[in-house]
Amino acid sequence: MKDDVKSLSGKTALITGAAHRIGAQIARTLHAAGMDLVLHYRRSVRPAEELRRSLESERPESVLLVQADLQDTGSLSRMVRIALSGFGRLDLLVNNASSFYPTPLVDASESQWDNLLATNLKAPFFLAQAAAPTLARFGGCIVNLVDIHGERPLKDHPIYSIAKAGNAMMVKSLARELGPEVRVNGIAPGAILWPKQGNSEAGKQEVLGRTALKRPGSPQDIARTLLFLVRDAPYITGQIIVVDGGRSTQH
Repeated sequence: MKDDVKSLSGKTALITGAAHRIGAQIARTLHAAGMDLVLHYRRSVRPAEELRRSLESERPESVLLVQADLQDTGSLSRMVRIALSGFGRLDLLVNNASSFYPTPLVDASESQWDNLLATNLKAPFFLAQAAAPTLARFGGCIVNLVDIHGERPLKDHPIYSIAKAGNAMMVKSLARELGPEVRVNGIAPGAILWPKQGNSEAGKQEVLGRTALKRPGSPQDIARTLLFLVRDAPYITGQIIVVDGGRSTQH
């Protein structure tokens, strides 16, 4: 039987929110697998430039940076054009960028609604729309970073949870819309990195106590899962892989 695993050398990925945290690890993993990268950032110019320098020390002229506010939908098609002008192709869109903060119902605002839905739902949708013709031409794929809280709502975060629930449905809907040329999948992380706002130690232990593995995951766990979906899983589309250490096995 012919091996369906494909080389990623010479292919191009566009990653949103790529300067920090999970996005940066995804960039490192895909670059190590041979891909050229277009790395999006909003304000984090210095970390983005440092990441580019690090990656290009291994393979020169393999990384482009693009600054954009994803709430400006007019900037989305520009990112696709930059990939095409820089590398001549686009094979993968990783919708990783996300806003995350609490919005208790009692004082949630319309501006918070607009921001959280824009970054977690609207921008990924319209970026997929902009990228779809090029991805179809090259038989590419899309991977969305969803969240376990798209299915299990997080207390005091109703707007974020609603946005991620829509993001999860986007994965399934776009798989139907874009097949057979483009595959669309998602990854739903659990306890991988703690929010920037910080959790108490007791709070962290409570979260980890609900996992089957009793420990946090790492950005590498997400990046390796994404690499599997992109490189090693040509017959998987419309699926969301939960990477949560078994958290979803419990109520």
